[in-house]
Amino acid sequence: MSKISLSSEIGALEGVILHPPGPEVENMTPKNAERALYSDILNLAVARKEYNQLECVLQQITPIHRVSDLLRDILRSTEVKEKLIKKTCYNERRPELLEFLLDQEPGELSRLLIQGVPLIRETLTNFLSNENYALRPLHNFFFTRDSAMAIHDKVLIGKMASRVREREALIMEAIFNYHPKLRTQTIVADDTDMSGNKISIEGGDLLVAREDILLIGIGSRTSTQGVDFIINQVKKQKSPFHIIVQELPEKPESFIHLDMVFTMLDHDTCMVYEPLILRPNRYETAHIEIDNGKVKSISTVENIPAILRTLGVDLKPAFCGGTGDSNIQEREQWHSGANFFAVGPGKVIGYNRNVHTLENLHQNGFEILKARDILNGKANLDDYKKYVLTIDGSELSRGGGGVRCMTMPFRRKPLNKTA
Repeated sequence: MSKISLSSEIGALEGVILHPPGPEVENMTPKNAERALYSDILNLAVARKEYNQLECVLQQITPIHRVSDLLRDILRSTEVKEKLIKKTCYNERRPELLEFLLDQEPGELSRLLIQGVPLIRETLTNFLSNENYALRPLHNFFFTRDSAMAIHDKVLIGKMASRVREREALIMEAIFNYHPKLRTQTIVADDTDMSGNKISIEGGDLLVAREDILLIGIGSRTSTQGVDFIINQVKKQKSPFHIIVQELPEKPESFIHLDMVFTMLDHDTCMVYEPLILRPNRYETAHIEIDNGKVKSISTVENIPAILRTLGVDLKPAFCGGTGDSNIQEREQWHSGANFFAVGPGKVIGYNRNVHTLENLHQNGFEILKARDILNGKANLDDYKKYVLTIDGSELSRGGGGVRCMTMPFRRKPLNKTA
């Protein structure tokens, strides 16, 4: 069996990669928060407690792997260590760090690559620098979704829209290229397309709707050139395939990825932010049909659920923020109310703060469970066929993402193609 196997968003989870937020999140100030892609700075102590709920409940469901552990493992190889350090230093224009980093033991090197290398002010240039780090901390790495995407038995490495996240992709590429538990074929996009435009692809914009259907958002994080790169990869397999593309607003920042407005929950249910996904607006939805190694057609369609229905995936929408008040919908979408992560068909995890979204899911047959009740033994997940498991998210949500953002699944049980 392949170590990597993912052909849906909702198949029973059999393996996931996580990265609990650490000091790299705290090594941020109001001055550099915007550059780090944050609108605010997080309270690490609170964020860790909330994240711990997620990690502990996932441990009851599936094998989990931490990025820092996987990275430490592969850095025991001198060859891998040299390759990754050289790529990192030259990509970030810090060749002077090569010797220092190569001298570090695997555990310490793993820490430095994630938490950053402090700037030593031993030269006038460094003394006068406004930077605190020679190698910046990876403030966003607890959103492991974006830097690597499992599709079938391969992993597409993210081509990050911002340079501050490029090292995340380098680390995930090395893990999937070299770790014996996860080694697979990785697909890495070139920097630019033939016309010189930048390719960008992030995992929050890519959903595997079915083994022959991808949903992709385009906007501030994933470019049309990124979609074109994926089309060229799909054409290699020759068999019929569909890509559905949803245009996203550039602003506000809560719309950065498709999974902030649309996620799949069950065989027959999806979560939508209604104003963008279902109501008429200026943001187009396109259907790209590929067959026998060629693009058969590209056409504008009504919306994601409508085109999925014609392809045999009939999804009833549940509504982020409910249906009664557009202000509530907007507020809960801002706090990742549409961003759910499925651990199996009809079994999803999300934030407990989005009460109107949860009420709408309850009306759609989902039992609402608290993570702390599961962890305290007051409830058992095996007793429920359809549920939303809620974690505390008052602080984590301020980082700009939800549970789907914080998880990188690499293996799921297959679903019936027509299910």
